[in-house]
Amino acid sequence: MNSTLVMLLAGGVGSRLSILGYHRAKPAVPFGGMYRIIDFTLSNAMNSGLNTVGVLTQYKPLSLMEHIGRGEPWDFIGRTRGARILPPHTGKENSDWYKGTADAVRQNIDFIEHHDSEHVLIVSGDHIYRMDYAELITFHDESKADLTIGMMPVAWEETHHFGIAITNAKNRIVAWEEKPEQAKNNLASMGIYVFNTKYLLQMLQSHTEHDFGKNIIPASVQSHRTFAFPLPGTGGMWGLSKRTGRLIWISSIQNRV
Repeated sequence: MNSTLVMLLAGGVGSRLSILGYHRAKPAVPFGGMYRIIDFTLSNAMNSGLNTVGVLTQYKPLSLMEHIGRGEPWDFIGRTRGARILPPHTGKENSDWYKGTADAVRQNIDFIEHHDSEHVLIVSGDHIYRMDYAELITFHDESKADLTIGMMPVAWEETHHFGIAITNAKNRIVAWEEKPEQAKNNLASMGIYVFNTKYLLQMLQSHTEHDFGKNIIPASVQSHRTFAFPLPGTGGMWGLSKRTGRLIWISSIQNRV
């Protein structure tokens, strides 16, 4: 897995978490007393054999910088591994805070090019779940995909909060609905993306839009090999309810079209 670079999106504002998010980024919100929400994604990366992580911060970055340090708690230390904080390029001409998920990665193209990886795994730092990313990357390679998206079934009444994929029998995505009012499927994006590095750079440079779900993924579905990888074996994941802002368990229910 050394050929995979991890770009971890961790700039979110925890507006629905009330006082817990006033002084820290959402991924830095405490969990279970001694942990932070971002620990789950970082531990997933470490346990999957991924050694290099770029942490893209924005809101209240000091809270994450103090917690992550140089990545010592996850063993991201050594000549071939590391965790690096990547803040927005504020103060430069034609540059501002990250305008979206794709823009955040685009502003750090130099970091991606410097590492010369075969794949780029893009994940979020505010989700609580367990996953072996190595299985996702293996599926990506075996499918000869340009882009593979980690996905899971959600309750039908929640589909309008997510990017929704319609797939064929081989899990290739044939249509994409971004937060549809009336979804045709309930297979929802987890915000976990594996790109072939050259393809990611091509898409970021040829598309000026700011968001993966709204812009990059629909374009990819139309023109390139884009696949869905259903989250295996856990039965669901923890997440924030879009309606109440509370932490809830989202069950992996039976997928149907």
